[in-house]
Amino acid sequence: MNYRFQNLLGAPYRGGNAVITQNTQLISPVGNRVSVTDLIKSQTLTLPVQSSSNICRIAVSPNGTFLLTLDENNRCLFINLHRHVVLHRVKFKYPVNAIQFSPNGNYIAVGAGKLVQIWRSPGFKKEVFGFELVRTLADCNDKVTALNWSPDSKYLLVGSKDLAARLFYVNEKLKGVQSNKPFLLLGHRDSIVGCFFGVDKRTDRVNKIYTITRDCRIFSWGYSGSDGKFDEIRGEDSEPPSPGTPERDGKGKKRKDFDGKGVDSGEEKWYLHKQKWQLLRKDDFKQAPAKLAACDYHRGLDMVVVGFSNVTCLGVAVRELYLKQQGHYFDVNCLAYSPDSQLLATGADDNKVKVWTVSSGFCFVTFAEHTNAVTALHFMANNHCLLSASLDGTVRAWDLFRYRNFRTFTTPSSRQFVSLAADQSGEVICAGTLDSFEIFVWSMKTGRLLDILSGHEGPVHGLVFSPTNAILASSSWDKTVRLWDVFEGKGSVEPFPHTHDVLTVVYRPDGKQLACSTLDGQIHFWDPINGDLMYTIEGRRDIAGGRLMTDRRSAANSSSGKCFTTLCYSADGSYILAGGSSKYICMYDVADQVLLRRFQITHNLSLDGVLDFLNSKNMTEAGPVDLIDDDNSDTEEGVDKQTRGKLDYDLPGSMPNRGRPVIRTKCLRIAPTGRSFSAATTEGVLVYSIDESFIFDPSDLDIDVTPEAVDAALNEDQPSRALILSLRLNEDSLIKKCIFAVGPVDIPAVASSIPHRYMQRLIEALAELLESCQHLEFILRWCQELCKSHGSSIQQNFRNLLPSLKSLQKAITRIHQDLADTCSSNEYMLRYLCSVGDKK
Repeated sequence: MNYRFQNLLGAPYRGGNAVITQNTQLISPVGNRVSVTDLIKSQTLTLPVQSSSNICRIAVSPNGTFLLTLDENNRCLFINLHRHVVLHRVKFKYPVNAIQFSPNGNYIAVGAGKLVQIWRSPGFKKEVFGFELVRTLADCNDKVTALNWSPDSKYLLVGSKDLAARLFYVNEKLKGVQSNKPFLLLGHRDSIVGCFFGVDKRTDRVNKIYTITRDCRIFSWGYSGSDGKFDEIRGEDSEPPSPGTPERDGKGKKRKDFDGKGVDSGEEKWYLHKQKWQLLRKDDFKQAPAKLAACDYHRGLDMVVVGFSNVTCLGVAVRELYLKQQGHYFDVNCLAYSPDSQLLATGADDNKVKVWTVSSGFCFVTFAEHTNAVTALHFMANNHCLLSASLDGTVRAWDLFRYRNFRTFTTPSSRQFVSLAADQSGEVICAGTLDSFEIFVWSMKTGRLLDILSGHEGPVHGLVFSPTNAILASSSWDKTVRLWDVFEGKGSVEPFPHTHDVLTVVYRPDGKQLACSTLDGQIHFWDPINGDLMYTIEGRRDIAGGRLMTDRRSAANSSSGKCFTTLCYSADGSYILAGGSSKYICMYDVADQVLLRRFQITHNLSLDGVLDFLNSKNMTEAGPVDLIDDDNSDTEEGVDKQTRGKLDYDLPGSMPNRGRPVIRTKCLRIAPTGRSFSAATTEGVLVYSIDESFIFDPSDLDIDVTPEAVDAALNEDQPSRALILSLRLNEDSLIKKCIFAVGPVDIPAVASSIPHRYMQRLIEALAELLESCQHLEFILRWCQELCKSHGSSIQQNFRNLLPSLKSLQKAITRIHQDLADTCSSNEYMLRYLCSVGDKK
């Protein structure tokens, strides 16, 4: 299967700024990736582009075409947002704290350390190095913290940590280092967090400047002229004079420069004595002792929104909440797909269960009743009930119609559950424990505890029912896999011994094979009926990941983490996915026991275990440099030490974790349709889907099977022959073209003439058309006639056709839900109109 990255769900926000584009898209960094949320369609998409470390700053061009991302290693990516590709790369010498496109999109202002660099923005043309440094402004005495362009892209406002804001005139004719001093806005008592140009709504010209400081104050500056026309400061093509150069007015009187000294120049529009920037008012947000951490300004509304370090937010003229999407605060432990593949449930260490819509990437409900980490999830066959197991000693059943916990399963004494399973009928619920090594069995209808299965001598981390009968398989750290007949009450049927601890167990979808992984990095395949070991895959070399910072051995010689902790069969059982404490997810062919592909889940160097070789320069006598806390300052950016202590120190005497998160995969699940799979990793929930790009994979190809032959058959009014030729050629566009060429009256005859070996491709094409086509009745008529003509063949080849049938079911279910909502809304509207008409 040719899978590619599709989306990232449930990832925690680690820092950086968010940007809203003109076409109502919210762009925000998520780790080393960028998430794009369409606020109108309520859909989110994560770009496949990755930075080398966590992204700390982003900027979007005014037309929304280009995106700039800056990571913690000062590496910058210039990305085409529409094509999702990287156009250029550049690395800055100093840490970048602010970056912004000019309103005309021609320039990029970068605050790198104490310098302000102005770069020419690259375009679509191919260049060896697209970035061109146009100008460097070296007037700040401390690091630059804020940037803002004027609407005409001629002036640049710069805020710095040296308690001053500076107004620069940017002349595109000048290159090199700025030789003229900027205008200084002084009087601040703390570093500048934001600085903005204010615009007069009547004249659409700049008439104010706002500076916002870290000590929760906002300064308003005005131009002391008669009408406040900012463009009269200087002509469009004039250049600022050098300091000390005289300047006289029309009467010959001497004027003053920014330093108050006399100047004389012929530049009549450079500086006017009576039109000087001055402080109009100073306001306090009154949030002490908190510090102001972030702010933004809307010119059209003349509104400022600010955020503080005490985890509160305040806005001037703040409006109602429009959108709230929140991921898991800690690592995601478990996943579960709904039977129709439209929903994805996640459980994490933050004690919460979230349910996501896979197509949109939005979380629509969060259950927070658990009091400890959620360790296992399971969707019931009816698609409307979700089960969750937790370390708090409860198994809860959630109603996805009313969004409530309608049943809780408990034990006589407190236990910690780490595995969960339910039979196909949904009558029996089973959960395995971490501490007592038992399996508890409940009735779903009554919630009563039916039985306690004992026999394991270690934690029961794997639990799964057979898809075809009521046999329960369990795996434990006691080096065994056991089969239990739950309904007959015979206890353990047969143990399958291993030489190492068994970490997880899964059934093949047809129930004729059992796979389990052990601590020595092997995957064992068993025949559950005869109890025979069929074959074994040695995966230690495949799962071997990078080297941790604390490792004393190299990644090749280290034995830690070289095992699979999660397994998942494909929908047809032909391949199996495996993951563990590594940066890789391995895909194996079950029949041939060969590695098909390895997915590297991340390239983020901010996580531990990504690099295969560590840099010896980062090693000291005290340990790795990254693990040494050398921060001896009293304050941090946006958060003082008192507030930071309250946020980070959870227990008395505890210390915050200064280490980096270790990359690993905790859970893998393949959608019932077989067209996507999800992985719960340290980065979040990664969703991979089958690459929809064209792949030439024909069958029964000979010299007569060509696109020209398909067109000739259509011209000769032979739709049945044209459709069979397109299926043999296996070109998606031709198949859909031939489907629409068949008249509604001829659908039964053409459907009955399709050979059985082409059924899967035709069903996949119909499922894709249902997702995107508006001719619903026509496509549904096709589906109906295929079921009538080939019903027996579909039942005989159910295993091979299962992924395509699941895709078709998913599309039909979505359409049914949409139509049901629309009809219900129209029904209520008609009732309302009729009642209003009767009253009149």
